[in-house]
Amino acid sequence: MFLNKIFTLFAQTCAWRNLPEQELAETDQFQYLRLEFLPGIRSDLRNPMSRHSTTCPKNALSASQQAALVKLLGDDDEAVVQTIRGTILSYGKNAVDWLKPHLLHSDPKVRRRVRGIVRGFALQSADNEFLAFCVRSGEDLDIERSAWLLAKTRFPEINVEGYQALLDSFATDLRRRIDFSDGMDCILATVNGYLFSEKGFVGNEEDYYHPDNSYLNCVMDQRIGNPISLCLIYLFVARRLQLPAVGIGMPGHFLLRFQFSTGAVFVDAFNRGKLLTKADCVKHLTQTSHGFLEGYLAPISARRTILRACSNLHQIYKELEEIDETARLQRYIIALAK
Repeated sequence: MFLNKIFTLFAQTCAWRNLPEQELAETDQFQYLRLEFLPGIRSDLRNPMSRHSTTCPKNALSASQQAALVKLLGDDDEAVVQTIRGTILSYGKNAVDWLKPHLLHSDPKVRRRVRGIVRGFALQSADNEFLAFCVRSGEDLDIERSAWLLAKTRFPEINVEGYQALLDSFATDLRRRIDFSDGMDCILATVNGYLFSEKGFVGNEEDYYHPDNSYLNCVMDQRIGNPISLCLIYLFVARRLQLPAVGIGMPGHFLLRFQFSTGAVFVDAFNRGKLLTKADCVKHLTQTSHGFLEGYLAPISARRTILRACSNLHQIYKELEEIDETARLQRYIIALAK
């Protein structure tokens, strides 16, 4: 029985409060469980201080039972907290509905632990959604949607619609300023002046490998990013303006190419929208260890673009020795590589 195991756990940790068992059984936490919590939930507590597994209860919890679990999230004993946390997790994401009101709980420990559990469910949901999207989508997946889904795997609380509305506003502002009968250099100069001078987007040269450089919400908030993320923002604005832009995944760098009737122009969003010719790109490649191949300047598909972003993040987290994040990105790479 769950209550018996909780009592055993309290008894085994008497030194924690220097209380004899009879006094321990009279503590508020134990009495609250004894009076309010429905027996029958089983928990594996072979080691009271280690992570445990719980089996999913068959019946929904009453309001008083929910309150009992939440109250114990404020306990000072980490083993008790982990036991209660595991029990809550065993109810799955339905627990979020009755946990959310406690995000404003008067006890800061309860608030913090509830926030962690709710965020954990949100992260898992975002992870599942992104993986499912990758598996069912083809080579020309919706790149804007996939970029935001990727951002949610790290920041599940973001308001994607709000960011998209901001991109809409960028395009609306630019539409008023651009004379689409002008030459391509003039049109792109207007876009560059707006995004890089007025809005302040810039390449993060000082901390190039920071993970936030790859997540669009961070780039939109901080106005700083890496070549892929800055090119994506530029691309999303360009598409709203119906400008013919495609991604170019060169080795070691990422550009955009605009194809007009008068020719092609390459845009380096990481370097404040610097305009390049094909000859400039060829020269750059020949000066690197990669050399030049015609395929290096061919458009990259939406799927391969997101795969490349995930590969970059995977390498960054691996260097940072963040094991869980590395494994998460590895799953995305496998899903996108199929």
